[in-house]
Amino acid sequence: MKGPLFYSKILLFGEYGIIKDSKGLSIPYNSYNGALKLDENVSDEALKSNESLKRFAEYLQTIDKNLVTFDIECLLRDVNSGMYFDSCIPQGYGVGSSGALVAAIYDKYASSKITVLENLTREKLLKLKAIFSEMESFFHGKSSGLDPLNSYLSLPILINSKDNIEATGIPSQGTEGKRAVFLLDSGIIGETAPMVRIFMENMKQEGFRSMLKDQFIKHTDACVEDFLKGDIKSLFKNTKQLSKVVLNHFKPMIPSQFHELWKNGIETNDYYLKLCGSGGGGYILGFTENIDKAQEALKNHKLEVVYNF
Repeated sequence: MKGPLFYSKILLFGEYGIIKDSKGLSIPYNSYNGALKLDENVSDEALKSNESLKRFAEYLQTIDKNLVTFDIECLLRDVNSGMYFDSCIPQGYGVGSSGALVAAIYDKYASSKITVLENLTREKLLKLKAIFSEMESFFHGKSSGLDPLNSYLSLPILINSKDNIEATGIPSQGTEGKRAVFLLDSGIIGETAPMVRIFMENMKQEGFRSMLKDQFIKHTDACVEDFLKGDIKSLFKNTKQLSKVVLNHFKPMIPSQFHELWKNGIETNDYYLKLCGSGGGGYILGFTENIDKAQEALKNHKLEVVYNF
């Protein structure tokens, strides 16, 4: 048995800000995916995944039944038969490995589920987001529910605010263009929960809160609007500002060996780096107006292009 594929995601803009009602833009990233699987020959990796699914199945029974119910009997039967999540999505890299798993479990075991084929009203999207938030909290302690939503729908999601989300279209990719969004591999596995704890601790300081509102959220919102409108000049101006704000105020989320590289991008304008997910390791997201220059400047690092425009 092998279930349908669920893809990874990339939050282009909105990390941390969406906790405090900034805009956000999340896109599916089809290079990585995962599916529920049941077969005879299992690896250590599959056994580990199966153990985790057992704990997850127990957790799902504690979720408010008014929000969502699952065919727990069927899920437990499959898990006890050795079902696991067969995934090539790197864990701890900020591209939604747990989100794809949550989407796959909802798709297969949720009773009276909201399907992708329905007319996805704002109410339905918000309900899905609330369900996924509860489900994914098992993995991170706190979740916005966006990663599984993106994975489940396999559509770009525009977050206008906490209570206002919509599926959206993004400017089509141009293979000719030099402009690109790319992923930079930090070579370190990041953990979401400790990073979110640092952020929440910082939020207790008034100075940090006003920086978040007056700088971080302001530039994040502008980046989302520029990207969707295709206003390239303004997009790179705002991405540069955002990169500066993150370097100055989110240092613990940037692995220390990348501080210099981050600064270098801002000074040369060859590329601008930002967090991909919660940071602390995993991937770092990059934007460049000239991918050749960026590749040259970052030639000692693993870089993969996500989107050309």
